Amino acid sequence: MTAHNTSIAGRQNLPPYAGATSARAARRIAIWLFIMCGLVAAMVIVGGATRLTDSGLSITEWRPVTGAFPPLSEAVWLEEFEKYKSIPEYEEVNWGMSLSEFKSIYWWEWGHRLLGRLIGVAFFLPMIGFFVAKQTGRWLGVKLFGLFLLGGAQGLLGWYMVMSGLADRVDVSQYRLAAHLGLAVFLFALMFWTGLTLWRAGGERKSAEVLAPKLFWAGVALSVGVFVQMILGAFVAGLRAGHVYNTWPLMDGRFIPDAYFNHAPRFGDVFESLAAVQFNHRIGAYLLAAGAIWFYLAARKITIESRARLVLAAVGLQIVLGVWTLLAATPITLGLLHQAGALGVLTAALFATHGLARRSEEAA
Repeated sequence: MTAHNTSIAGRQNLPPYAGATSARAARRIAIWLFIMCGLVAAMVIVGGATRLTDSGLSITEWRPVTGAFPPLSEAVWLEEFEKYKSIPEYEEVNWGMSLSEFKSIYWWEWGHRLLGRLIGVAFFLPMIGFFVAKQTGRWLGVKLFGLFLLGGAQGLLGWYMVMSGLADRVDVSQYRLAAHLGLAVFLFALMFWTGLTLWRAGGERKSAEVLAPKLFWAGVALSVGVFVQMILGAFVAGLRAGHVYNTWPLMDGRFIPDAYFNHAPRFGDVFESLAAVQFNHRIGAYLLAAGAIWFYLAARKITIESRARLVLAAVGLQIVLGVWTLLAATPITLGLLHQAGALGVLTAALFATHGLARRSEEAA
């Protein structure tokens, strides 16, 4: 394949080994980041389970250190239960709940928070180890520390989200839920992209080039589109909109439902009307499908064809899962599979896009 045919542009001089001090260090850091991506993905899935089981408000306090220990006696369980009884969700939704039923939702939320703490430790300790061993250059060190700070911000944002459901309403704000998920997915994407760069940089001390730059930016746009679609899905989850309009392809017999706007139309209805958030999520899926098809067709004659095919397959599977989940009125198992599928689509899109950055001799 010639340089003319691949339209090489956008040369970017990367530090040796993408900021690591050796090929071995680059590979080690990459493997660690991929493991962290797996943990963040698990965190997203467990978070989805706490949402689907209505467990997210069962712990009404944020105790970063002591909260790592669950109630160890019946007296402490009763104390936690009394705190839960003071919030609107218990009074309006779960009135008369037994202690045993409370424990079942408490464990989901406690597990979600514990996993967040474990992720923080699993990131911080190896990061310090890489710093002490001087296996990162300055810029990679700054990038890793920035990722750690984003992880801490994710914890704070999670508590900010929970706070919205402790007074005046029986669930959390869909806006805060979308922000909480969005930051988690953004962190996942940054870690995965950095890991891919380090993995390929192992043993490579050459400048990187962009192969087919227009297609590269199309891949970036496709990845951003997947991210936006996940945020739209968060609004569906936040408003429990998956439990209504359980038909496809029409909604209440129409492509665009009459209830898209509530009474006098206003901009807020786009994110607050059940019909609107579900319709927006459907349209996002159709647009992503079109984008994935175009991306695959454009990539057929270059080296990332197999990666583009993976994107197309992931999007197709995700749409099937989404329709199935909708028709079944969002049971927990399908809801979690659909959420996991979204991360799979994002991973495939990032993997394909990253593959468009090649060394000059590979593109020649």
